[in-house]
Amino acid sequence: MLRHLFLRFPSLLRPRRTWRRRVAAVVVPALAATGLLVSGAGPSHAAQAWDPKPAPMTTPWTNQVPVDNPLPEYPRPQLTRPDWSPLNGIWDFAVTSRDAGQPATFGEQIRVPFVPESALSGVQRKITQNDKLWYKRTFTVPSGWNGRRVQLNFGASDWETTVWVNGKQAGAAHRGGYDAFSYDITPLLNGGTNTVVISVYDPTETGGQAIGKQRVQDVTPHPGKSIVYTASSGIWQTVWLEPTAPAHITRLDMVPRLADNTLRVTVRGAGGADGAGVKVTVSSGGTTVGSATGTVGGELSVPVPNARLWTPEDPFLYDVTAELTGAAGGDKVGGYTGMRSIAVKDVGGVRRPVLNGEFVFQTGTLDQGYWPDGIYTAPTDEALKYDLQKHKDLGFNMVRKHIKVEPQRWFYWADRLGLLVWQDMPSMDSGKTPDTAARAQWESEYRAIIDQHRSSPALIQWVDQNEGWGQYDQARIADMVKAYDPSRLVDNMSGVNCCAAKDGGNGDVIDNHNYVGPGNTPAEPVRASVLGEYGGLGYRVPGHEWYPGGGFSYEDQPSISALNNRFVGLLDGIRQSGMPAGGLSASVYTQITDVENEANGLMSYDRQVVKVDQARVRAANQALIAASRSAGATVKLPVGQNVSIRVTTPGYTDRYIRHYDGLGFTEVVNSASADLLKRDATWTVRQGLANKLCYSFESRNYPGEYLRHRDFRVRREAGDGSTVYKEDATWCPTQGSGGIRMSAANFPGQYLRHFNAELWLAQSGSTHAWDNPAGFTEDTTWAIESPWAP
Repeated sequence: MLRHLFLRFPSLLRPRRTWRRRVAAVVVPALAATGLLVSGAGPSHAAQAWDPKPAPMTTPWTNQVPVDNPLPEYPRPQLTRPDWSPLNGIWDFAVTSRDAGQPATFGEQIRVPFVPESALSGVQRKITQNDKLWYKRTFTVPSGWNGRRVQLNFGASDWETTVWVNGKQAGAAHRGGYDAFSYDITPLLNGGTNTVVISVYDPTETGGQAIGKQRVQDVTPHPGKSIVYTASSGIWQTVWLEPTAPAHITRLDMVPRLADNTLRVTVRGAGGADGAGVKVTVSSGGTTVGSATGTVGGELSVPVPNARLWTPEDPFLYDVTAELTGAAGGDKVGGYTGMRSIAVKDVGGVRRPVLNGEFVFQTGTLDQGYWPDGIYTAPTDEALKYDLQKHKDLGFNMVRKHIKVEPQRWFYWADRLGLLVWQDMPSMDSGKTPDTAARAQWESEYRAIIDQHRSSPALIQWVDQNEGWGQYDQARIADMVKAYDPSRLVDNMSGVNCCAAKDGGNGDVIDNHNYVGPGNTPAEPVRASVLGEYGGLGYRVPGHEWYPGGGFSYEDQPSISALNNRFVGLLDGIRQSGMPAGGLSASVYTQITDVENEANGLMSYDRQVVKVDQARVRAANQALIAASRSAGATVKLPVGQNVSIRVTTPGYTDRYIRHYDGLGFTEVVNSASADLLKRDATWTVRQGLANKLCYSFESRNYPGEYLRHRDFRVRREAGDGSTVYKEDATWCPTQGSGGIRMSAANFPGQYLRHFNAELWLAQSGSTHAWDNPAGFTEDTTWAIESPWAP
């Protein structure tokens, strides 16, 4: 998140049931466990009785989490098999020093997959770089799995995870906090009751790995104004067993190609599957649409004639099956896909991202994925879905998943509900320059994350780095990501204007952060201009604060009414000016929920309160999206030529903009006026100092001095070369009735207005006298005329 907060305010820091059911080849909304649950599964021996801890805040789902089988839904919706056995539930647990071996006793219990820092785990205490976590339980393999390989799968575990089965290590330790991993444990099984022991070491910010917003700190609410949050150590996504054939499919890489109505599929495999025959079928409602045969590791072209395109308005998903054939036959998996394309192209002379060939403005929020009860892990699948559904309810069509990678079911809900996803790669610590080992680990984990989610139709953009946190090799990394996944857009640096961030100069978008904004992201000839963060409007809801009285925001609002007016005003400003005049193509509002002491969410941290008027925000977002579909070329003014700027308000149409003693006024000008007045009322049109799609107005008789706003008053002033000056002196025109309206490049929605003959930067209905809505549109509409002083 943007560091303007700190620049402005330096003091701020901050016994089981068993069942079996078949899974269709297609994913259904909430796949339950489909294999026999492991019989006799549970803690390996009696330990201290498990109880949940009281959550700092209670979400609607806190008390709905099963003790023995939390998060029972099938965890991998794009690669499904009929049999599986979740290992979520109560495990024996211990914490030792980081260098210690396996403890002789496990004196605690923990509910997996909730991290020990969380209340839902039943542990709820700080874990530091000096600690190592230990998990233990027993299981037996169902007899129906005989003859098949048994895979032990992890959705995610943070950070270095080592696994032993029956006292023997299962492969190499896995390093990474956000990618899924698996072990074939077949050779380690004993045919009866098996014991699995897992150790996890997580140094968080004291290591060099990707950590996102995690920091070691107190796990219960405390004062502070930090934009980083409680760490999440150890297992935080579903752990499960799955039987497979010896030769089996491990991944489906699916890329829709609208140009020839095909789905390009590469089937990945293991256990001798490479080069084996494979058949992929695409269907809809049980009817085959197209199929193709080929080999594992090679690209198949599956015809999808007359494809129904995936869009946020119609997130249509096709069913996909893939099965090995020939000698390697025996494995069959299900999944789904959406047919859509994403690219950047010229639209009306402006570089825009286009979905299925058409520009649609992407309006979304920053979604950090934190929970007061589960921290990194949503308490239930319904909770995981809720935040995404709330985006839809509020009219957003996009979400930026910020500095975290969610479970695969989160992507399933985004795919099914229809939300465009910008996915951040979690950053390394912002206060360090990563060494060679840290860079290699970060890049390896990034590629693993891309592989894991490359087939999600909702995911349209990778965000490599954020505000310079742990930054290095920006251009090379952007090129690496684009080459590794050419089917998506790449953002080399979100918030390139912030915090000593460095722009790699490449990728598909140029991304600024502006608080409160919305602000200006200068247009470019190759990349689309986007606003990776803005807003941060705050309102603390009594009874729904993480630390009562400790919340902060980028701009506190005195009431719910003020919050609604201010937020809708920001959206309207983007619609009226930032998008059509400034060339802005996407915006990310901070943020969907409060997070710990950040009180700038559209919802409270406990998800109990939606702070804003849902219908009003939805209407504003829908109006913005609708306006983008008919966005034409930007207004053109005669660059390099002299003009005079006339008032169009009825009764005042003989008045023109002029400067007097450095301030901007309007005054009657006619042929009989003095030459000095005529020169004062003449301006040279220049390309916008801060945005090439906009304009700056240089004084005719004071070269080098421009019409700019400062403290709301508009004046003629010499430039100092600063970014602030350039933005203040740049005006973005839109077509009005009988003339043009000019908004400030850095404050879309605030306009050049004459009021009592003075020039002001004004926003209709705001708090100042010059914001009076009476006559506002007329007073902010101007005619560009021939110059009084050529």
